Amino acid sequence: MNHYTIETHDLDVYFKDFKALDKINLSVPEGSIFGFLGPNGAGKTTTIRILLDLMHPEKGKVKIFGKELRQNRVDILKRVGALIENPSIYKHLTGRQNLEVIRKLVGVPKTRIDEVLEIVRLKSNADKKAKGYSLGMCQRLGLASALLTDPKLLILDEPTNGLDPSGIIEMRELIIELNRDYGKTIFLSSHILSEIEKLATDVAIIDRGRIEFLGKLDKLYNQNSGLNVNLDVNDLNKSISILENSQLNVSKSDDDTLNVQAESKEHIANINRILVEAGIDIYSIKSDNNLESVFLNITQKLDQ
Repeated sequence: MNHYTIETHDLDVYFKDFKALDKINLSVPEGSIFGFLGPNGAGKTTTIRILLDLMHPEKGKVKIFGKELRQNRVDILKRVGALIENPSIYKHLTGRQNLEVIRKLVGVPKTRIDEVLEIVRLKSNADKKAKGYSLGMCQRLGLASALLTDPKLLILDEPTNGLDPSGIIEMRELIIELNRDYGKTIFLSSHILSEIEKLATDVAIIDRGRIEFLGKLDKLYNQNSGLNVNLDVNDLNKSISILENSQLNVSKSDDDTLNVQAESKEHIANINRILVEAGIDIYSIKSDNNLESVFLNITQKLDQ
């Protein structure tokens, strides 16, 4: 039996005559890192506001931890932490003092401050004023605030926005650690597709207020228009002839390599086998079927 941390049922939202969300159905598996993707204006932020009970849909229901959000708001939100883009930080206070302000509001023991500082790797800078923090440190302080109540669900909206490469790597490692070592279910919205690709176990793609895909990342790759495979071989013309005889769609690249359309990873293995058995030397096999190409394929189809 599947256990879902978040479930939404037929969410509809209107802004005057504009339909911002159209029958949004999400199922976020417990223990997953769930990537929520979409172009600007697709409905990501509106969905997140609904999940945090900051706005209400005209139609539809939200369940978190198996309970309806509207009827169990206080109980549910105590178990949810959120980091929405750039966190609000008192720059004249130290990192520890910032967390103390939040701690008093949420009513957790004072010992929790050192625990979350350790998790986000800020303990050595805890007594430094936040005005001296880098953007990455500010983001980690915001994440520490979200962790004070030891939530089971983390909702992160663009947590790497504006960070330099080292800051992005630090945040990525933290998200993986929180999921793997602390058992957090993580709902992650980001426009940096390469980061979602490195992190997510499950994804949803939203465009124009509608969910265009929901499921495992592997399923997304396999179902979307096949795989574009590039092969570097010792005999290009012979390879083209062999694969065309096997009814495959083959073309020659500008760099004298071979492009083949495959249907799945298993199909790639079969292509490799056909060429090797025909005496072709294969120097490399690469697929450019990454999340970015799949995402663009889905969203651009909608523009046609």
